[in-house]
Amino acid sequence: MSRILVVDDDVVQLDLYNQLLEIAGYQVEIAITAPQAVRRLERAPADLVIMDLRLPNALGESDPQVGLALIRHIRDLGYGTPVIVLSGWPDDLYGVPEERLISSILIKPVPPPELLAAIRRLCA
Repeated sequence: MSRILVVDDDVVQLDLYNQLLEIAGYQVEIAITAPQAVRRLERAPADLVIMDLRLPNALGESDPQVGLALIRHIRDLGYGTPVIVLSGWPDDLYGVPEERLISSILIKPVPPPELLAAIRRLCA
């Protein structure tokens, strides 16, 4: 069973992803901040990370720089784990160096079959 870490500051979205992935047979960990995501990975590496790009910064504002920093941090820790970025603003990622560090970008809202197909492809 693959272990998936889902990172999103929207608790409703986290709950939906959690339910969908557990029903599909995955073990799911959730995090609502970048530091929480790093702690989860350090405790037990994931087979896949699914993350929003815009996560809360120190002021609590949704900030793509926090997601970009999380992607770099995951790689700096030596994790080769596939990363799927779910975002309503993919232009925040296109053309920046972090784009090469991820496996896939899916545009929100992501239909469940599309998300599950991406997960199966990367966890195979």
